[in-house]
Amino acid sequence: MLTLVIGGSASGKSAFAEDLVLKAGPGPRYYLATMEPMDAECRARIDRHRAMRAQKGFTTIEQYTNLGSLVLPRRGVVLLEDLGNLAANELYSPAGAGEEGALDAILEGIGKLRAQCRALVVVSNEIFAGGRDYAPGTEAYLSLMARAHRAIAARADQVYEVVCGLPFGYKGVTK
Repeated sequence: MLTLVIGGSASGKSAFAEDLVLKAGPGPRYYLATMEPMDAECRARIDRHRAMRAQKGFTTIEQYTNLGSLVLPRRGVVLLEDLGNLAANELYSPAGAGEEGALDAILEGIGKLRAQCRALVVVSNEIFAGGRDYAPGTEAYLSLMARAHRAIAARADQVYEVVCGLPFGYKGVTK
């Protein structure tokens, strides 16, 4: 099962995604962290997310690029947090795939990860809600995110958007 959860900053998407993982049943729970702790703000956000899931039985795996190389210790449920960081890392990091290979690296990695687990929940950021004028280089990131969202949503069993803590189901969701 592949689920895509999209939402704006502080929308509640992470908490909703964690609940989906908890409802997926027993077995190993992996939190796949993609944010590199580059500064104090990043470390604070990482600490906040660790505190949110402290008592939920997650094993944290840090993987900033190249998801395709990741081998899970055991079959379980994976929460990938988040696609926006992974995309930026693949696009801009020296260890990443670069502009020409970023989308393929992301999709190949998600495919290989999906094959190793019972359920995969991918959390991503809302895009194109911030206006029209972007800094140079941002267009490549937004284009990558839009293409990744479309491709993952097409492959997903379920797609949700979380707004103000409320999940709205768009695909594969019974009401």
